[in-house]
Amino acid sequence: MWWWDARVTTLFKRNLQPTLTYWSVFFSFGLCIAFLGPTLLDLRCQTQSSLSQITWVFFSQQFCLLIGSCLGGIFKRTLAHSLLALFASSLAISVVFAIIPLCHNVVVLAVVMAMAGLAMGCIDTLSNMQLVKIYQKDSAVFLQALHFFVGFGALLSPLIADPFLSDTNCILSNSTANSSSNLPHIRKSLVPHHLGNLSHYDLPTKGLVVTRVSYAFWIMALINLPVPIAVFLLLYKERLVPCCQKNSPPLLPADELAMETRIANRDDSSTSSSKLQSELGHDDLFGCCQSKNFRGAPCSYFAVHVTGALLLFMTDGILGEYSGFVYSYAVEEPLSVGHKMAGYLPSLFWGFITLGRLISIPVSYRMKPATMVFINVVGVLITFFLLLIFSSSVVFLFVGTASLGLFLSSTFPSVLAYTEDILQYKGCATTVLVTGAGIGEMVLQLLVGSIIHDLGSYSFLVCGTIFGALAFVFYIFLLFFHRMHPHPQSDMDLSPDKPPPMVEPGLYQS
Repeated sequence: MWWWDARVTTLFKRNLQPTLTYWSVFFSFGLCIAFLGPTLLDLRCQTQSSLSQITWVFFSQQFCLLIGSCLGGIFKRTLAHSLLALFASSLAISVVFAIIPLCHNVVVLAVVMAMAGLAMGCIDTLSNMQLVKIYQKDSAVFLQALHFFVGFGALLSPLIADPFLSDTNCILSNSTANSSSNLPHIRKSLVPHHLGNLSHYDLPTKGLVVTRVSYAFWIMALINLPVPIAVFLLLYKERLVPCCQKNSPPLLPADELAMETRIANRDDSSTSSSKLQSELGHDDLFGCCQSKNFRGAPCSYFAVHVTGALLLFMTDGILGEYSGFVYSYAVEEPLSVGHKMAGYLPSLFWGFITLGRLISIPVSYRMKPATMVFINVVGVLITFFLLLIFSSSVVFLFVGTASLGLFLSSTFPSVLAYTEDILQYKGCATTVLVTGAGIGEMVLQLLVGSIIHDLGSYSFLVCGTIFGALAFVFYIFLLFFHRMHPHPQSDMDLSPDKPPPMVEPGLYQS
């Protein structure tokens, strides 16, 4: 790859299988996170439930995803635990896809989706942790690629489901004719646990169920099946499968053996730093909050964790609320965009998020994470200001939606890489940041939905502008706490925004 130097290329080749495995697991995460919205009305028919009841399935998935993100760090203590948890989680997603067509009760469906949420939360935390652990100072570019795969999975999932979605009401009854024409609008307006102005639609709950959505879930189960197989193969390669643990580890090639020798010859300070990392490293959220992890740590240690989490609380919250409500905003006055044209807005938004993550892979190798975060938050804020100024322009709504997708695309991996770099990979940044992002996505979506319901559609852009401004403020605080945070003696000659000298990260060890 022409934009990498030889050292990073060698490092990537040495960790090729684990890196590709974590990327594939995150593809599984994206596949699972995006299928529920488009298929929700067909699942309502399958379970013969009301619109308000089926939206609780959204909530159960999101809430358990948050819990899974908090608890995922429990499994990081050894490589075996991490890979076994990833294997179980990715396999659980295939099982969930396969059994969703068999769930004919909304409560059973909510429980199944809660299991999927727990699996997704573990994947979210552990995949980020393991890539950071492997590449450390070089992790930014690999984190960008990781989040490209979740975007790719999120784009693919609705495309698989679309041919099997019902064009008319999938419960045939006397009132079907009256509600069928509203289905496209209802489908695109559904937001997790927020009905907004859809509550007055009277969709039938009794009658003959006619839906083919089961085929979409079975196809996605098959597409996802290679992912747990890939994790199992990595377990086998690392001799971590229980029946293979007694075997001797594989021999290293000559170039890797030379690199092992260089690592072994490092000074004692590197060894002590590694020990400190294992002691203070990435725990689950509750383990991170134990007082022993803060003994002797400077105030900036705690402040960097909190500020990074608040920054992602805002940016991921913007991502969730904008994708959830941009369609509803477009079809309301003053824009009054047609339902079909407005339906392209969420797809445009996610398309440019995926494109932005792809572009960020080479860019992040040449640009510092702090600089990328600055460009992201300033770009988001400026875009919202322009959306407010040109609020009556349909064309600029589409341009602004694409712009927001680009600027938000690389925010999470850039903030994660920057925060881990500040803390020298000795804190709980991954767990805290993943949890903060998850809470923000859920809370701000509910908050904006309530505000739009009470104050009207224009408040949608006002809320986005306020959240963007708060994200910028938290970024400034993060820079400030970075300057306050003590650095190792070898890094004292560097400015806070400049990455330390490149070192060989530790090998991928069990």
